[in-house]
Amino acid sequence: MSQQIEINIPDLLRKGFVLWILVGLLVVVGFITSMYTVQAESEGVVLRFGKYHKTVDPGLRFKLPFGIDNVYVLPVRRQLKQEYGYGTAGGSNDSQFAESRTRSREKSMVTGDLNAAEVEWVVQYRINNARNYLFKVLDPEGTLRYLSESVMRTVIGDRTVDEVITIGRQEIEEEARDRLDDAVKKFQLGIAIDQIQLQNVNPPPPVQASFNEVNQAQQERERMINEANGEYNQEVPRSRGVADQKIQAAQGYALKRVNEALGDVARFNAMFGEYKKAPEVTKTRLYWESMKEMVPKMGKKIILDEDASQILPLLQLNQDGNGGNR
Repeated sequence: MSQQIEINIPDLLRKGFVLWILVGLLVVVGFITSMYTVQAESEGVVLRFGKYHKTVDPGLRFKLPFGIDNVYVLPVRRQLKQEYGYGTAGGSNDSQFAESRTRSREKSMVTGDLNAAEVEWVVQYRINNARNYLFKVLDPEGTLRYLSESVMRTVIGDRTVDEVITIGRQEIEEEARDRLDDAVKKFQLGIAIDQIQLQNVNPPPPVQASFNEVNQAQQERERMINEANGEYNQEVPRSRGVADQKIQAAQGYALKRVNEALGDVARFNAMFGEYKKAPEVTKTRLYWESMKEMVPKMGKKIILDEDASQILPLLQLNQDGNGGNR
């Protein structure tokens, strides 16, 4: 006997409809989960089956759904920072915060002259290689903290407490930045160090008052130096002006004397030329010219004849015998 097979058409249609619905849902979910957006200041690192696949730029992107591709978005165009020895309230970066005990340990340092100092600083950095940042080091943020603390302790340990607290802050910042940048490149953290800034640098609380007195004395010294420099800047130009005036007067006097001497030389040479032509005439002329110049300047004059034997009678010529004037 042949067996009769019954086919229920509505059941097949119903099952096929459900299947198509499931397929449609999978397509929709896959399409939705395959889309992602990389922000303008970021880059996306795509992993396919857990292995690095590519790096994508900002914009709307697509990836393989259902966990085949995973994307890590990193803010490579934004400056990040880590704070050491303190924490800013309300900060968005979790690495800025640490327990009070950790902050106290970070900022407690020993200077090169074996003095204690409390140093707070900020490291500003950028992610410049997203692939290295994700895969070269397990915890790049934590590694950066350890490196930064090690570098700062080394730099502080090479300087005196006065340099650390007062005059050497800029040199410390520059040297620490260079050292830390070399270290992150060596460990391939995918990070570039932009700047290190010292914040509060103070001696320990027990000696704070003494250091304040020293700082006040140094400030007073700087004030006096500035005042002295101000007076110097006022007096030196004035003195130079007086000196220049005297030098110019001396130069003018020297030029005058030289010109007078040259004129005397010219007159003497001219007179000497005349003397060589007529010696007696020249001597006589010179004699009378000299007498003409000298006689008016003389007071009472007595003119004697070369044959006179005495001059006493001549002295009373203008008086009578009784002593009166004639």
